[in-house]
Parts: sequence; C-alpha cells; structure tokens
Amino acid sequence: MGRLDALKGFGVTFRTLLTKPITIGYPEHKTPVYPRFRGRHRLWLYEDGLEKCVGCSLCAAACPADCIRVVAEENTPEHRVSAGERYARIFEINMARCIFCGYCEIACPFDAITLEHSYELSEYTREALIYTKDVLLEPAPKQPPLHSNVPGGPIPAGEA
Repeated sequence: MGRLDALKGFGVTFRTLLTKPITIGYPEHKTPVYPRFRGRHRLWLYEDGLEKCVGCSLCAAACPADCIRVVAEENTPEHRVSAGERYARIFEINMARCIFCGYCEIACPFDAITLEHSYELSEYTREALIYTKDVLLEPAPKQPPLHSNVPGGPIPAGEA
C-alpha cells in the first residue's frame, strides 16, 4: 500500500515538473477582483457637500472586530457638517483589526460607508493603518478591474 501511494505522489510531481509556472507581474498587472469583493472603506458625501454619516454609531455596534470608533457631535446652524442633527466629529477605522465582513456597510441606514474594490492597504507603521475621517472621505486609488468570469460579473457591452 505504501509503494502505491509513493508512486501516485511521484506521478503528480512528474506531471507538473515541466509545466510553466503562472506568474503575474503585480505592480503592472493587478489581479481582477470579484464583484462582491470587499476592500478599502469609504465614507460618502451628498451632492451638496454634506456628509452622509450622522454619527449614529450603528456601524461601530455592528462591527465584530471592534475596529470602528465614532465620536458624534451636534450640528449647529453656523457649522453644518451632515444632514442630520449630529455628525461624526471623529470617525476612525483600525484597518489592522478589520476583517472586511461588511457588517458596517449593512448596518448604516444612510449608506454613508461602503467597502470598495481597492485592496492595496499596506502601510509602514501601525499608526498609518488607523484611517481617519479625512482619509475615508477621499476616493480610493484606481480600483482593479472586475473579474468577468463569475456569475453577476460585469455585463459585456451590447448585452445590457
């Protein structure tokens, strides 16, 4: 029985010995992501410039990794930041703790936070992995293309 298993193992080795490895030149060629991929977080604004986040902290309550910190403050007539009564004075996400589950996106009643397709999230220090509100309000860098060989992927032109 042992020799048969060893021969099977050698068979797999010899079959793959002469095949060319699949290598992707990463910085130049980015790997396509699936349409439901969850990457970098983003906070959104209304067209008039007001923040969609009203500081309700539902995203922080829904987060199983406890990586979101929201400190709310009241809007005033002179200093209007969001459309609601309050706004998030401090909104931070610790990306070192985030598990990219998407619960924050689901819990938000105003669609103020979404997880985009950007996956280049490496930093040199741990402090840089704490994304503040200013970072989260910026658009993500150029997103990788969507993978087209999956159900629900992008529809080719002319079929829509």
